[in-house]
Amino acid sequence: MKKIEATEIKVKKSPLQRAKMTLSVLALIVIAACAKVEGEPDQQRRAEDGGKIQIVTTIGMITDVVQEIGGGEVEVKGLMGPGVDPHLYKASQGDIQKLDDADMIFYGGLHLEGKMTEIFEKLEKRKPTVAVSRDIDPSLLRSGEDAGGSQYDPHIWFNVKHWVSAAETIRDTLSEYDPAHAAEYGKNAEAYIAELNKLDAEVRERIAEIPEEGRVLVTAHDAFGYFGDAYGIKVMGLQGISTASEYGSKDVSKLRDFLVENKIKAVFVESSIPTKSMEAVIAGAKELSHDVKIGGELYSDSMGEPGSDADTYINMVRHNVNTITEALK
Repeated sequence: MKKIEATEIKVKKSPLQRAKMTLSVLALIVIAACAKVEGEPDQQRRAEDGGKIQIVTTIGMITDVVQEIGGGEVEVKGLMGPGVDPHLYKASQGDIQKLDDADMIFYGGLHLEGKMTEIFEKLEKRKPTVAVSRDIDPSLLRSGEDAGGSQYDPHIWFNVKHWVSAAETIRDTLSEYDPAHAAEYGKNAEAYIAELNKLDAEVRERIAEIPEEGRVLVTAHDAFGYFGDAYGIKVMGLQGISTASEYGSKDVSKLRDFLVENKIKAVFVESSIPTKSMEAVIAGAKELSHDVKIGGELYSDSMGEPGSDADTYINMVRHNVNTITEALK
């Protein structure tokens, strides 16, 4: 009798059994497809974007440092260009779309971006949304409440050492999100931070050129407090920390009297604030027979136009300190 091999046995399945098997296979395909879509959105999107992490930033200074540290692995879109005041900025529908499409977001924090803070708080539940001021020791932050602002002064970039902390926060965030390129981010950050440390020393040397009694910086709004604390120069602003707080005739008179009494010869305007505010102070001093000149334009809440001498964070700081030094020394 012929021996029947197991491979020769064919079991005839009923139509119902065949239908059940087909449905089972289809179900497995659907589950696998769903798992791929849910588990690999970042990789899929990065493939469509040439492998780059899509990042949205707020102010130009943050845009600059994220690009420096992210290098070729990131594509950075900044919402606020030259001359834009972040305190008064209102997000457009296009901005909301950019934020929604981004893989990650970096912003200043400490209420620098005003009402946009609420948007960032909602987005951080869905994607990395990081304030670059996050890791600065609160004891090193200036109070903002005394100058009509929030709990802390958000203008941290005016102390270059604080910007080192911001760079480290950006490096760590990128490395955690994209560990495959962590070494590259670390190398880029190391080189950039070395440049920042050189810049910090340069600022100290330049301010030291100004006679001690002449180290008084008068600007349109109180954005340079960290600069004054770090580099030994007295700072006064017509408006408070946030330009959202309006100045009045009493503020103009108070600053005018200070200029006259202390024989201050120069004040400074800012690229993101109309000059009329400081022109009113200068006119008031002139009525009291004290001539005050505009010592130059400083960049406070935004950088300069591309191709200018303030088109990067480092160039911006260097422009400011050179302008201040040449006007006051």
